[in-house]
Amino acid sequence: MRTIRPATLARLTAVLALGATALGATALAPGAEANPAPTAHRHSGVKPLKRTADRRARATSANTLSVQSSGSQGVVSPNPQVYLVFWGSQWSNDPAGVAPDMQSMFSGLYGSQDTWGTILDQYCEGVPTGTTDCAGGGTPVSHPTSSPLAGVWFDNSAAAPDSAAASDLAAEASNAAAHFGNTTQAPNLNAQYVILSPTGTHPDGFPDSGFCAWHDQTSSSYGTLAYTNMPYIPDSGAGACTTFTDGRLLSGIESTETHEYAETVTDFWPSTGWNGGGGEIGDECQNMDAYVTLSTGTFDLQGLWSNSADNCVTQG
Repeated sequence: MRTIRPATLARLTAVLALGATALGATALAPGAEANPAPTAHRHSGVKPLKRTADRRARATSANTLSVQSSGSQGVVSPNPQVYLVFWGSQWSNDPAGVAPDMQSMFSGLYGSQDTWGTILDQYCEGVPTGTTDCAGGGTPVSHPTSSPLAGVWFDNSAAAPDSAAASDLAAEASNAAAHFGNTTQAPNLNAQYVILSPTGTHPDGFPDSGFCAWHDQTSSSYGTLAYTNMPYIPDSGAGACTTFTDGRLLSGIESTETHEYAETVTDFWPSTGWNGGGGEIGDECQNMDAYVTLSTGTFDLQGLWSNSADNCVTQG
């Protein structure tokens, strides 16, 4: 989950109260994982790093990510598939152009031009708890050779709630699984449902709950689902939820969604996947953004933690 520092939160709240559409430059700082709602993305604490005889030994830092569960499913998403759900009839009004932007970004997030996504393929599932280096073991994340965007749904059957609860967002994820025909657990072992709320709404209390977005899991008739709560971040103005201060309105939602995408891929059903001293792969690097040019345009992609580099990086 991406958090907002208190000073920024106060400014965003003031902006919304005044009905403004612009905000001065702000920056996010790394921080402890927050729990925005009883069912929202959460950590009960990071398990200690453990050495195992069949893993390559190497020095690790406090931020090194390690596997929290030895399960063979739900730890990572080996073949990422993204389903964008534009929730509510209010999407007929999209002043910042979020819908085309999100589709363009994921349409280009693959192949040799996407050097950012290659950071993820060092992480895997089906290895012992505490593993910090897959070293050829387990099932790794595969870098997509074609767009990971598996489906787009404008759910305009009704208006999205003004202030959706976490349970409402989880229910919409279940609706999306049904809509896309993912009605058994098997396809939902790689599917992530990004629930994008329309302008003027406040899903799970955004922005007053102190987050830019979060991801979680929910039980459904179709198995366990991975989903993201993605608010309409441009409502908070340029500079919100990104480190860039150039006034580009879409940078914040691009940075935040790539943060949540990478965390979902590497901690598919929180928190069975990869976590470290500073949280998940995106939490550890909230002060790093880079403009990356894909085949579909240039986008603000947030830096990610790389165990192999022992640092935050923006390309693998």
